Amino acid sequence: QVQLVESGGGLVQPGGSLRLSCAASGSIFRLVVMRWYRQGPDNQRELVGAIANDGRTTYADSVKGRFTGSRDNAKNTVYLQMNSLKPEDTAVYYCNALVGATNYWGQGTQVTVSS
Repeated sequence: QVQLVESGGGLVQPGGSLRLSCAASGSIFRLVVMRWYRQGPDNQRELVGAIANDGRTTYADSVKGRFTGSRDNAKNTVYLQMNSLKPEDTAVYYCNALVGATNYWGQGTQVTVSS
């Protein structure tokens, strides 16, 4: 069983920054790829980025150069640093872990980019 808890969302002006955190329970954290998704007002869930157990990252084109993922395996936590935020980044952000054939999701954290 894996539990994921996100934090760090909020309201920010365009051009601002936020850092999201996702704390995971379970000893297998360091072995799995962690992913960030977001679901905007259109209710479509979009893959934002992923971070492998060795720290390698991939990102959606829409956030490349602005978002940076990292992980601290000792703390069972992944982070998403979001810079130069735009109104179209407004969404609920979720972290995800695929363990075997089971997808685990956090509860989500709201990010609103607005002036």
